[in-house]
Amino acid sequence: MPGGIVKQQMPVSSSQVFKLLHDYDRRLEWDTLLRKAYLTDGSERACKGATSCCVGKPFFGLIAMETRYIAFHEPHIAAVVLINKPLFFHSFSASIKHEDNEQGSTAEYTFQFRAKPKWMRRIIEPVMLAALKNETSKRLEALASFMSDSNV
Repeated sequence: MPGGIVKQQMPVSSSQVFKLLHDYDRRLEWDTLLRKAYLTDGSERACKGATSCCVGKPFFGLIAMETRYIAFHEPHIAAVVLINKPLFFHSFSASIKHEDNEQGSTAEYTFQFRAKPKWMRRIIEPVMLAALKNETSKRLEALASFMSDSNV
């Protein structure tokens, strides 16, 4: 199953990063990929079992990915799994791990996915993998910049 790891130095503590990252009321202030982000199914805050929907910007086909938090251990790690079946995704899961250091903290995003349709996987999975790594890197860089600039 294809997957990757993207790591980013953050200018603030893991606690600050974790709180902002999972605050859906503020998600669009920094997230470069999304045009919508919200909790679903009556979830009022991100936590284990909560569900969310994130919709990409037009360049990314306005794909809506609905996920469920399967782990949520503030301020260290959160993990989600895809619960819908959007275009080209058979499955998707991701985790983000935070660790404090002398410069603030690091955020390490790990993901894996499986493409659909099955007969196109050999062609589209390498393209999807490259795009996911690139966009994840941009998003984490934007988060670090936002946190640095906004004195969160």
